[in-house]
Amino acid sequence: MKDNILDVSGVRVGQASDFEHGTGCTVIIFEKAAPAGVNICGFASGTRELDCLSPDHITPGINAICLAGGSAYGLAAADGAMKCLEEQGIGYSARVAIVPIVPAAIIFDLSFKSAKVRPDSEMGYLAAKSARSDLLEQGSVGAGTGATVGKLFAQKGAMKSGLGSASIAFEDGLVVGALCVVNNFGDVLDYRTGQILAGCRHPETNRFADITRIIAGTRKPEEFSIGENTNLAVIVTNAKLDKVKAKMLAKMAEAGFARSLSPVHSTFDGDIIFAVSAGEMDAEINRLGILAAEVLARAINNAVIYADGLGALPALKDLKPEMASNI
Repeated sequence: MKDNILDVSGVRVGQASDFEHGTGCTVIIFEKAAPAGVNICGFASGTRELDCLSPDHITPGINAICLAGGSAYGLAAADGAMKCLEEQGIGYSARVAIVPIVPAAIIFDLSFKSAKVRPDSEMGYLAAKSARSDLLEQGSVGAGTGATVGKLFAQKGAMKSGLGSASIAFEDGLVVGALCVVNNFGDVLDYRTGQILAGCRHPETNRFADITRIIAGTRKPEEFSIGENTNLAVIVTNAKLDKVKAKMLAKMAEAGFARSLSPVHSTFDGDIIFAVSAGEMDAEINRLGILAAEVLARAINNAVIYADGLGALPALKDLKPEMASNI
């Protein structure tokens, strides 16, 4: 067991990271065309090729998912991922050409280090080219390179986050995995205890400010840092699902966000969850939903546990014990 999304057979993940400029992309590739669904649960998402996830769309499934930084500019990374897959003969057969089906979603990381350098086609190509099924790096890499959390006071008081993954497997053969890029406006909670793991630090005390409590109090919305946040999640299972059931699974997985993000789905976040069927095993949808929420919550925690500040912001591993007590 790798305890990450690669425990699902037929899945490869490749990443490209620009540590100097604080951005990157992650490409998740499926061995066979995989039925998928999506749940856009935020209010500021940036996406591409989501029509292919509709049950009404002619394509039987997707070939990859591209997650990137760079805000809307980062959607260009999917071009490179498509080029790489085309070279490998992976995609939808359109008689005169192979057309890789690669939905994409982005986070806003332009305020982390550089607003001028963003993931592009070349980076997407490099990420797809590096895809492997035996090793997945977590933390401030790939699409999580520029991810941050706790941005009530913009980058002042924020903390570094990244990309996390987790999985669960059973003796009957069922496997459910999750991968998440955590770029939350608010705080990240320990999903088991509800305590803040990473988030906004008060500018005077340097302790966790508890964004949910502050918003519930007297601060006015115009005082908040807005429009620079999004959490991207991918649930993959070896259970057999059609597009309708995949969309249901994406909705049920949302409980994982609720357990580990606070506040969750604010109007400042563009949250999105993909759910992908990469196998043929029979499994009841409610069982899958419970498991998806569990592994997503764990993946979100891993995104901050493995994060590195990259010389710009503190990460969880940099905190002193006394900082964990709320003001």
